[in-house]
Amino acid sequence: MNVYINKKNLHLILSAIILIPASLLYGLYPEEALPRLFEVDIASVDLRNIFRAIMFLYLGIAGILVLGVLTSDYWKFATLLLIVFMGSLALGRVISYFIDGKPSLLFILGLFGELILAVFSYRQLRHFKA
Repeated sequence: MNVYINKKNLHLILSAIILIPASLLYGLYPEEALPRLFEVDIASVDLRNIFRAIMFLYLGIAGILVLGVLTSDYWKFATLLLIVFMGSLALGRVISYFIDGKPSLLFILGLFGELILAVFSYRQLRHFKA
């Protein structure tokens, strides 16, 4: 296992550092945390189930990003996954903006963060081709 903790992995490290706390925020106690941050009411078991599934989706992706940092063989896959994941989140937010209207400030900041990470990851992929 070759460990590459350098500029090449900056996008993976930064994203994992963001995704892990975000996942825990969504899934550990959604009925307490999410109403404080967003205008949502997490009253049903089904909705808590959805947010716990999102938590583990984010943790699974973060795990692959960490694997890409720790093992050079997985760097390209982790980078491609990050581009698709962040790009898809950003696209979903843009579509929602036009269909549903302007979201809260936290979601707008999330959109810009996701776009920045998707573009930065794409640039990393182009710059550090294996």
